Amino acid sequence: MILSKMESLIPVYKPLINEHTFKAAHDALENGWLGMGSFVGGFEDAFSRFMNCEGRRCVAVATGTAALHLAMLLAGVGPGDEVITPSLNNIGDFQAIKAVGAEPVFCDILEENLGIDCTSAESMVSEKTRAIIGLHYDGIPCDMDGVFRLAEKHNLRVIEDDCHAIGSYINGKHAGNYGDIACFSFDAVKTITCIDGGMIIVNTEEEVNKLHQYRLIGMSQSHKKLYSNSRSWHYDVFDVGFRYHLANLHAAIGLSQLEQIEVILANRRQYCCYYSEHLRDVEGLTIPMSDFANVGPFMYYVRVHNNLRQECIQYLLERGVETGIHWRPGHQFSFFQNNRRAALPVTEMIGEELLSLPMHSIMPDETLDRVVTCLKSFFASRRAA
Repeated sequence: MILSKMESLIPVYKPLINEHTFKAAHDALENGWLGMGSFVGGFEDAFSRFMNCEGRRCVAVATGTAALHLAMLLAGVGPGDEVITPSLNNIGDFQAIKAVGAEPVFCDILEENLGIDCTSAESMVSEKTRAIIGLHYDGIPCDMDGVFRLAEKHNLRVIEDDCHAIGSYINGKHAGNYGDIACFSFDAVKTITCIDGGMIIVNTEEEVNKLHQYRLIGMSQSHKKLYSNSRSWHYDVFDVGFRYHLANLHAAIGLSQLEQIEVILANRRQYCCYYSEHLRDVEGLTIPMSDFANVGPFMYYVRVHNNLRQECIQYLLERGVETGIHWRPGHQFSFFQNNRRAALPVTEMIGEELLSLPMHSIMPDETLDRVVTCLKSFFASRRAA
């Protein structure tokens, strides 16, 4: 059945914008301090409490990509260096590596979690390798124990990409809350949003101080003074810097979202389980190998086999169901054609099959049912053809 004029399009993403968000935005605007101020400090503190950081420090920045860029600088990655990353990763990671003059080196992934294959990664270690990225695809934990073993063996820094993984757990702790440098994203489509924003978690006061300067065009402004909605006119500049600070308005929205995080995560886990329960027996479709119990899911993906993905996308769209593809593997882009890479058989296979289904923080039963019904109808029509 083609989408009728009475049916609305189900978007693949839909941010949670409710009365809490409106009030937070109103309060921040009424406050009148629109730059980095008290709400930013409050957001960092609240995020640290949520994560149970236990001595680690959170620094808010303008975007998740900014967080990744600054993570490269903190890790000492620079011109002529290499950073090993799964090819199935966001472009932001690759561009962050390039931004510091280094090169991404692509490794393969594991089919069971779409996370880094540490054996593949180790095969690409060279004298130029300075860091390795562990990405939790859809919040499903990758082999971080293997990543840290590899890093220790070869004296590498670890950059943990948690941009999908707020609310996920590894070994009983929040993803991003142990080890080296962790990066989060709060852009418009993430599990919680600041409209745009990011967070970096680090271990040392020295790294915190560097981040405070990096994010504010290099200025040695006191963050405590800024967090009191004031500023100093006496400061110095000791290093490069960027316009990467988080604005008060965005931080206030992030705070309002964080206050609702447990409900958001519980809903998303429930929706993922609903999808899995109703789609697990559909011939021609593979669902994630997860029960989502310890996962803070950013989205829900399926794998469409037999080269039917594009047909499936069009079929669903005609019936009012939007889908997405996360992502095209990095080694396939023109800009990275000459970068070193391992054999990538799993990445190549997965990259042709991935399809993201609608995932919102609040989804009525009828929305979930409509997505499932349309997807089942597509595969039934192909079997009947």
